[in-house]
Amino acid sequence: MTTRQVEHEITVAAPAADVYRLIAEVENWPRLFPPTIFVDHVERGAAEERIRIWATAGGEAKNWTSRRTLDPDTLRITFRQEVSTPPVAAMGGTWIIEPLPGGSARVRLLHDYRAVDDDPAGLRWIDEAVDTNSRSELAALKTNVERVHAEEAITFSFEDSVRIAGPAKAAYDFVNEAGRWVERLPHVASVRFSEDTPGLQTLEMDTRAKDGSTHTTKSYRVAFPHHRIAYKQVTLPALMTLHTGCWTFAEDEGGATASSQHTVVLNTANIARILGPQASVADAREYVRGALSTNSRATLGHAKDHAENRL
Repeated sequence: MTTRQVEHEITVAAPAADVYRLIAEVENWPRLFPPTIFVDHVERGAAEERIRIWATAGGEAKNWTSRRTLDPDTLRITFRQEVSTPPVAAMGGTWIIEPLPGGSARVRLLHDYRAVDDDPAGLRWIDEAVDTNSRSELAALKTNVERVHAEEAITFSFEDSVRIAGPAKAAYDFVNEAGRWVERLPHVASVRFSEDTPGLQTLEMDTRAKDGSTHTTKSYRVAFPHHRIAYKQVTLPALMTLHTGCWTFAEDEGGATASSQHTVVLNTANIARILGPQASVADAREYVRGALSTNSRATLGHAKDHAENRL
């Protein structure tokens, strides 16, 4: 069996403890790492945990479960995939964060892996995927950690909710069946939807803006029937460098609540071009929030009608 061992590294202009914390808290990963779609805890202890990761590799969306050991004293996190997705037979590694003079940190990312049946073609695929993802992850980690320290104003989250006099499952089904949005949602001009693996969806759509123009977005979505759909946009409008979100559906004695939560990082380089030379970060925040909320509230409203009309 051929076991490959590789290492990538980068220097980050942020304290090592802060870098460790952002990597340790997996809810940050869709914001920090471009390939990561969503991460969820399966089990969680003081130093040991199991996490399930949905991410793209080699242009394909995949998911796997990993065990992690966290050591905040030495600033190390070791990980091992429990069941790998072919062509990967086994995969593990270590994050090592080392303090540097001047308050910066060196981040080392180590991997070891094997291919199914020791297949050379599979090993080459893994080599390329690990190298591409590691370089991308480390570059994004550097950019996003340094951005957090430099300017918190460009990262923000918000949520829209609606009460439904009907079952949460019906509202969930409406959002889950995104392939039918072109016939159900007036602001959606066209849809390309696929779900080759149950619960792991690809959604590309053309959306109409208030001025009649359309823009194209592509998202990967992870569905948890019948209460949550998490997603990450990978084709973004010009004013955003990141957009992640989560649809949630909760039932109670009086009906149900459906919510749409967004986390956004603004693309400050495009503010003047899109909104004019006098526009500020605050203007961009308001514009982006308004555009996203308009579409979210429209979708929630139609999901509400769908659920209530099924009674």
